[in-house]
Amino acid sequence: MNDNYYMGLALEEAQKAYDIGEVPIGAVLVIGDEVVAKGHNMRETWHDATAHAEVIAIREACKNLGRWRLTGATLYVTIEPCPMCAGALVMSRVDRLVYGSADYKAGAVESIFNIAQNEALNHRIDVTAGVRADECASLMKNFFKQRRSK
Repeated sequence: MNDNYYMGLALEEAQKAYDIGEVPIGAVLVIGDEVVAKGHNMRETWHDATAHAEVIAIREACKNLGRWRLTGATLYVTIEPCPMCAGALVMSRVDRLVYGSADYKAGAVESIFNIAQNEALNHRIDVTAGVRADECASLMKNFFKQRRSK
């Protein structure tokens, strides 16, 4: 298994969000070669501002593993995490983050802020950006283009 494969699973999660009218962001949390948790945006459906794909995947992983420290984990997400999600990744001790497309309006890993590798925090995350970036960005662009046309 590799980054492209797991990002494909995150894209499948993003498509689930797209299909129900949620902003199409998907996340998959992996430890070793095992998918431990998946999530996609559910803010509109759940009426919950914190129901981002990453947070949902983190919560599911903690529940499935019976622990809050996600050491050894890699989170794959289609769009660069926002400040809340980047903070949740640091606080849950995820070791590695792989994301698809940058978010120049809310990205908190490299675009606007750098929470994931901030020296002031007690945990830093290894980051790989740009995996299947065109596919991830295209899904977002198509979603918002469709919304504007309604």
